[in-house]
Amino acid sequence: MMAPSSENKEHFVLEREYFQKLLDTLIQRGYRVVGPTVGEGAIVYTKLNSVADLPIGWTDEQDGGAYRLKKRDDQSLFGYVVGPQSWKKFLLPSALRLWQAKRVGKSFQIIPEDEKSQKFAFVGVRSCDMHAIAIQDKIFMNGQYGDSHYKSRRADAFILAVNCGKAGGTCFCVSMNTGPKTTFGFDLAMTEVLEGNRHYFVAETGTELGAEILHTTPHKKANKEEIFYADDVIKKTAGQMGRSMDTTDIKNLLYKNYEHPRWDNVAERCLACANCTLVCPTCFCTTVEDVTDLTGEHAERWRKLDSCFTMDFSYIHGGSVRSSTKARYRQWMTHKIATWIDQFGTSGCVGCGRCITWCPVAIDITEEARAIRESEPNLKRETAEGAEKTTHNHKEGI
Repeated sequence: MMAPSSENKEHFVLEREYFQKLLDTLIQRGYRVVGPTVGEGAIVYTKLNSVADLPIGWTDEQDGGAYRLKKRDDQSLFGYVVGPQSWKKFLLPSALRLWQAKRVGKSFQIIPEDEKSQKFAFVGVRSCDMHAIAIQDKIFMNGQYGDSHYKSRRADAFILAVNCGKAGGTCFCVSMNTGPKTTFGFDLAMTEVLEGNRHYFVAETGTELGAEILHTTPHKKANKEEIFYADDVIKKTAGQMGRSMDTTDIKNLLYKNYEHPRWDNVAERCLACANCTLVCPTCFCTTVEDVTDLTGEHAERWRKLDSCFTMDFSYIHGGSVRSSTKARYRQWMTHKIATWIDQFGTSGCVGCGRCITWCPVAIDITEEARAIRESEPNLKRETAEGAEKTTHNHKEGI
């Protein structure tokens, strides 16, 4: 068997017993360490104090409109896929006070929000979510309209990425070229390996800081066999995708089909509940609300996450631009995988599958894209073959 190409890179091995030391180092350096844990019947992200907080021995089963936790037969720390939350929970909080004002005589004094700078350490970032963070970095840090709040939270963030050791029933990161292996943006990237009675992580450093943090923890240089096992984990995951999406000229495909009958079909099923936008790691629509107290002496301005599925989101003088469910779903899907490309130079979909899993009626963005593509005569055969392969893999559990 050919040796994996990553053998040419320098890799290190961190034994499972020293993972706590890694977390301790981050905490001692003033980071607010956040990562996965079991809560609310799902894998959620919250503050971590020790390895015991991680979802040890838990995995998730996902399909359209279905999610449940299940015990594994091992003690894996990261043996799940992704839960309903993404890292925008910390980088782009759902509610943020922008400023306060108090009455002074016949005028008001604006009190700028003194947001305390926080150093985050994100533990367990998957490749799809790393791509999502990169998309928002491009918009909020490097774009024409930067966001100071996002920048302050993102600037000093330490990212410990974990390559996926399994794929979920709604994952399609391979189709979007966003996983399952993290290739950029991390300080440290690890692959969890359970080999017989041995439990360890094969680590790769992405920055000088990552190397510095790793070298505070007992580790050794990885040998060829250890690197092979780690690469094999990723290779198997890539072959387990529960979904697929043909992205060939996807932008123009949707541009040509604004009046496709499929939009009416999906509108009959869609509840316009906004779940898909809430769980999406790249959606960032917001609204601004001004509130005052009963005395009229104090006022606040808040920025809150919003959704293009709400009636009020597209409201202008005279009414809502997108008053129907059909128009709102079409706007979301075409923006996500078509017009986003024109705006930001990349797709807004990273193939995490969250929108499929957490849709109450199991609407599947890959299925909707496939249905529209099948209306193109010269693509019917290619699409049918891809769908047959996906169905076979799903039934076989691979």
